[in-house]
Amino acid sequence: MREMFQQELQEVQNRLVEIAESVVDIIENGTSAFCTADKKKADYALAAVEEISEKALSLDELVIHILARQSPVARDLRILVSALRISNSLERMASYAGHIAAIARYRYPRSAVPESMEDTFDEMSRVAVRLARKTQKLLKNTSVDLARKIQAEDARVDELHREVFEMVLSPEWGENAVHTVDVTLASRYLERFADHVVDISSKVSYLTTGDWSDADLEED
Repeated sequence: MREMFQQELQEVQNRLVEIAESVVDIIENGTSAFCTADKKKADYALAAVEEISEKALSLDELVIHILARQSPVARDLRILVSALRISNSLERMASYAGHIAAIARYRYPRSAVPESMEDTFDEMSRVAVRLARKTQKLLKNTSVDLARKIQAEDARVDELHREVFEMVLSPEWGENAVHTVDVTLASRYLERFADHVVDISSKVSYLTTGDWSDADLEED
């Protein structure tokens, strides 16, 4: 019985890693579409978001089934409950990446990014993709050190998010209203994407060390 339970826990982990891999794919294509006005990549990312929802629902059903049948306690219970919350965070990350792709799709064939912000969003996108890849790695091979690196790297996304708002609110900002809305929303989506990455890393750290040092993420 215990061996079967461990196999089920491994299946939960495998599915989380699979969803995280899909999130990497979506954020790569979504941000690339946004920065380069690539319609095909935008459409690909939007279609992939729907698949994420199905995978997350399937995982949640598996976890609920295990909880009902195995009645786990202590660390095993924490793992399963955390899996439900991590699944939700991954789904939200995919959704934010999809929103970014949608902006690119709506503005095609024009670019949603004004020339004055190309470098900012290029860096912001690269950091988001890097964080997504590290999240997948973290879920596959839990590491407190990697979790801490992820949390530290999130600070750069916050800095770039503030830079976007400072540029938009500055007297020198001369872009039209459409660009203003697009870059403000995209920056917010990327910032929230990174926040969910941090939330996942905090949960992994907790499961590994038993210490909950980071505030729980306020869901939205």
